[in-house]
Amino acid sequence: MRCFLLCLSIDLHMDSAAGTKERAIAGVTHGLIGLDQSVTWKGRHFGFMLHHTSKIVRYEAPTFFCDVMTAGMFKSFRHEHYFTDVAGVTVMQDVLQFAAPFGLLGTLVERLVLRNYFEKFLQERNAAVKQIAESEEWQRYLKECALPISHLGVGDGDAF
Repeated sequence: MRCFLLCLSIDLHMDSAAGTKERAIAGVTHGLIGLDQSVTWKGRHFGFMLHHTSKIVRYEAPTFFCDVMTAGMFKSFRHEHYFTDVAGVTVMQDVLQFAAPFGLLGTLVERLVLRNYFEKFLQERNAAVKQIAESEEWQRYLKECALPISHLGVGDGDAF
């Protein structure tokens, strides 16, 4: 449950994406985002300041949630987050499906640039989630969580 909730933390996302200066500027801008809630991000990618609005469209705690783009530069953007307990260790898996605009040119950019860019972005974000989940720092992000802290312990198989 800890990793699941950390991945819903707007504050953790902003901290882990400091390199792109991503900030939540509308919708849920702090704390945890939930089902049917949206967040608008503003961040620097490829030298441009871009806006991206996502909405949580599926939420099945503590194993799955999905966000989809409702406004932004992509033709489509869907990010599924899976969490599985394997022998007391949380395994996180991201499934990112997106399509760039601009027809064939967009498809070329998608294959040559965007896939690698997003893979690296998600690896860095997940490394930050892992580091935070395994330390006492997770409490800073989940202090206002509605669940009792005892439900978020390492012994529950919720840390990496």
